[in-house]
Amino acid sequence: MSIRLRDNRKTEAIRSSVRETELNVSDFIYPLFIEEADDVKKEIVSMPGIFRYSLNRINEELDEVVALGINAVILFGIPLKKDAEGSESWNDNGIIQKAIRYIKTNYPSLKVIADVCFCEYTDHGHCGVLCDNDVDNDLTLINLRKQTLAQAKAGVDMVAPSGMMDFAVREMRDELDKNGFEHIPIMGYSVKYCSSYYGPFRDAADSAPSFGDRRTYQMDPANRNEALKEAQTDLDEGAEILMVKPALSYLDIIRDLKNNFDTPIAAYNVSGEYSMIKAAGNNGWIDEQKVMLETLLSIKRAGADIIITYHAKEAAKQLKKEIRE
Repeated sequence: MSIRLRDNRKTEAIRSSVRETELNVSDFIYPLFIEEADDVKKEIVSMPGIFRYSLNRINEELDEVVALGINAVILFGIPLKKDAEGSESWNDNGIIQKAIRYIKTNYPSLKVIADVCFCEYTDHGHCGVLCDNDVDNDLTLINLRKQTLAQAKAGVDMVAPSGMMDFAVREMRDELDKNGFEHIPIMGYSVKYCSSYYGPFRDAADSAPSFGDRRTYQMDPANRNEALKEAQTDLDEGAEILMVKPALSYLDIIRDLKNNFDTPIAAYNVSGEYSMIKAAGNNGWIDEQKVMLETLLSIKRAGADIIITYHAKEAAKQLKKEIRE
């Protein structure tokens, strides 16, 4: 007897009934860039369709996010003042703390996640305190505690350390717990590679390093087994969610984490991945909407339960359109 596998592909009704992976709006987290300024809505040249907003105009974006059914945002701040340690990141009246309070007051249904790092806040663009032109891990942890506590006091729902400092999750979990914020979960940037796909983000957040690169603290793209060690460490230190960043060049790593850990897996569909699709779409080389959905589906199929993506609004519109049709 021969099996005709095409029989399950004859019609959309049949295909949908045997489909193994479904993409849903609830899978998405939408990144927001909030600038400490007045009356700003500024498109990021290298990320068409993505804007930096001042706090007094962020409602223009949030109204649409909520209407589309996207239930979570992750915040990145661009402060007015920067210094060597990134001290504005733990200022109770800093831009992200203000944004957290504003969103929780005016959009209570949204889950607010805050990036916990220093590259947007330091005048040198690196992810912590510098000593001899390299980031000092343990001095940075001291400031990481301060930033985490400031965000918790502002009312954040979840914190996400992106600096790849050793023991970051442990220190943050301890700071949260001892100050009565045991309920705030940590999404670790557990497996964050030193990637060339981050370029447009650095335009968006004014976070490009003023010298060198971040290979002494972010992972080597050649390494796979090390990813499991990094993820296990974050889990042991108290992370509730493990993340892989970037997504597309590391789908094998997403699957490795999914196979090895019984905990939610997030993937960050980063700025370079977004901008390549936008550039090809704008030039008419691809069907942008179809490629976008196929890309996001590949990330979920690889094992991601949560996808942080700049495509979130467009994808939500397309998914709703498919349901209507």
